[in-house]
Amino acid sequence: MLAPLRWLVSNLSTFLLAFALAVVVWISSVTETDPNVERIRTVPLEIVGLDPNMLLVGNIPAQVRVTLRAPRTVSDRLASVDNAVQARVDVTGLEPGTYELEVQVHVNPSFQPVRRVLISPDRVTLTLEPLVSETFPVNLEVTGNPSLGYQVGEAVRDPAFVTVSGPDSAVSLVEEVHGLLDITDATNTIRAEIPLQALDAQENPVSGVTISPNEVTVTQPITLQGGYRNIVVRVETTGQPESGYRLNNVLVSPPNVVVYSSDPQLVNELPSFVETELIDLTGAEDDLESFVDLNLPEGISVVGDQRVLVQINIAAIEGSVQLSIPVTPIGLLPTRAAEISPETVDVILSGPIPILNRMTSSDIRVVVDLKDLDLGVYPLEPEVDVLPERVQVETILPTTVEVTVIVAPTATPTGAVTPTSRATPTATVQP
Repeated sequence: MLAPLRWLVSNLSTFLLAFALAVVVWISSVTETDPNVERIRTVPLEIVGLDPNMLLVGNIPAQVRVTLRAPRTVSDRLASVDNAVQARVDVTGLEPGTYELEVQVHVNPSFQPVRRVLISPDRVTLTLEPLVSETFPVNLEVTGNPSLGYQVGEAVRDPAFVTVSGPDSAVSLVEEVHGLLDITDATNTIRAEIPLQALDAQENPVSGVTISPNEVTVTQPITLQGGYRNIVVRVETTGQPESGYRLNNVLVSPPNVVVYSSDPQLVNELPSFVETELIDLTGAEDDLESFVDLNLPEGISVVGDQRVLVQINIAAIEGSVQLSIPVTPIGLLPTRAAEISPETVDVILSGPIPILNRMTSSDIRVVVDLKDLDLGVYPLEPEVDVLPERVQVETILPTTVEVTVIVAPTATPTGAVTPTSRATPTATVQP
């Protein structure tokens, strides 16, 4: 019994060496097949344990770079899973003040073995301040002036007070909450949503604070002063455009004007409009544009420009007409002639009646293009190639004519034309 024990004791070091060598061989084999690699991951930095009544102040990095060393298979799995690596800074229980804290990196335990090689940055400096709120009145600055004859009433703000929240160091800088309203050339009461801004004692914006609400509804009354009145301009015309033309549209600029009198009663007695001087349309065939005066009672004047711009659109009355037009061949070779059936077509035209009434068949030409056509019979669509301006072709009837291309007749020495029999076409083109 003692002999085997002595043998085991005497050979224990040999066994241990053999075991260590086996482990080394196994690790080498595993390392060869799945070598360790280092990879850098960018991980969001999370702040945990923050008291709801405290605020973080200063520039804190949003991310950190973590270098991890792991077998390739583990590293590949890590790269494919979101949130497998997390970085955080714990501020649980910290009082107001400035701290330099360690960045803690956690790797999901299911990904092992993994070793953290480098964290950058590995520490961050942050400042904790109490969250404070303070109520401020809304200071509304009104700039500009309304149009002449109008007056400004007292602006109404809703709400009149707002809350400014943020770290104590920032809120303590706020001197006023400011809004800006421009009423330049206004002629009516203004209702608008005005953004607000927190300003310090030097009227510079204060950053890092929140205004609630961040907009205020402002109602700014704009009304006419006594003796002033805003009334509509009505254009007065006389006469009629030329026969075949009509009055299409009338524009006046400005469409209304402000009038004034030192006697407010005179202004109040005016109707709701003021008329222009008469504009004569007799025989007009084209648009008219002119500056005209207004007919105002004695003691009343216009504020600003004394005249208005009137633009009158005169348009021709549209109609249609039907003309019978001969069909003219073009592009025919000198040795060829053409017979067209029917020789005339009906063309229906549309356009201004005055132009249509003056038109004759000589003002329009209907053609068929026979260029490069050999002897034969062809169905062709006639086209209009001469047409007065502003006139359009609606229809050509018939839409197709039959054209027979033949050999042109020849002249005899005495000047007489020798009839040439109609050539039998070598090819007939079917429609």
